[in-house]
Amino acid sequence: MKTKHTDILIIGAGLTGLTLAYYLKTLDIDVKIIEGRNKLGGRIYTKYNNKQAPIDLGATWLIRQQTSALKLLKSLNIDLFEQDYGNTAIYQPNKMQAAQLVKLPANNNASYRIKNGTYSVIKALSDHLPKDTITLSQKVHTIETINNGLLTRTETSEFRSSYVISTLPPLLFLNTVKTKPVLPQDLQDVILKTHTWMKDSIRVGFTYKNPFWKADKTSGTIYSNASPLQEFYDHSDSENKRYALGGFMNGSFSENTKSARQALALKQLVSYYGQQALQFESYEECIWTDEKLTTPTSDTFLTPQQNNGHPLYQNSYLNNKLFIAGAETSPVFPGKMEGAITSAQFIFNKLKSQYN
Repeated sequence: MKTKHTDILIIGAGLTGLTLAYYLKTLDIDVKIIEGRNKLGGRIYTKYNNKQAPIDLGATWLIRQQTSALKLLKSLNIDLFEQDYGNTAIYQPNKMQAAQLVKLPANNNASYRIKNGTYSVIKALSDHLPKDTITLSQKVHTIETINNGLLTRTETSEFRSSYVISTLPPLLFLNTVKTKPVLPQDLQDVILKTHTWMKDSIRVGFTYKNPFWKADKTSGTIYSNASPLQEFYDHSDSENKRYALGGFMNGSFSENTKSARQALALKQLVSYYGQQALQFESYEECIWTDEKLTTPTSDTFLTPQQNNGHPLYQNSYLNNKLFIAGAETSPVFPGKMEGAITSAQFIFNKLKSQYN
């Protein structure tokens, strides 16, 4: 087994892990990131097809109040554009009532998407890091205290570091990583009751050559309490030259096949738009329940954002050498991209005080 040494080891190459490494570049220390998947991004996932609109199947929207995210994007020279909701929405309140076109109230708090897809942030962050910073396909199994630091083991390597920062969803960390000594019981109790953002979500999208939903007396904004597609929005690109619809499908359809989900979604869209909805270029989806390096195994129902931002996540563990970070741990916009980024900022300031 190969042994590697670093000052700081970050577990997870999603938004929190990459942002933290980006901030740590300002310190004269060695930083390594290990990622269990064979790709970067965590819960940021954009599907790109040639000459089609990029489809975001994970984190997507920002608002102006999410100032840390906006500041980071500006430093990376990444542009935003406003989400087009239109003036009306297709709304079906229940199965007993047909879908109807309703007027949307004036939007005083616009939402924004990231030009060329949210994965642009992941790519920009990774491009700013030294080439040897990130190692993929490294699932962490154990973390144990050693003299002046921690020893972290994967199937193929071990890493000796002064500090370890886990950016995994807390419940996934607790279920898959053994620590020596074990984490305090009060922290374990909180983790067991911490909701994991996106874990029950199904994101789907269709790309089209023609944006038929932009015509009069219809809409690309869909809200339904009765059909598979619960929330759907215009997902065209920033130049409005490549077109798509995308959003959320009811999580209960996770056990269906991909072709069955596609058929159900199309049936619903045809009921709104007619046969032109069948003229799609591609269908994309992500079933987050199936993403085993995101979604922890748990039989316990947890309300959305339950225990996100809990005070115990602001502490350090294993002789103050282990930090638990990520979107769920931030008290500021927990579960959102802003939460992931403010978590990285919080840990950076903690570590900075140790090296200054």
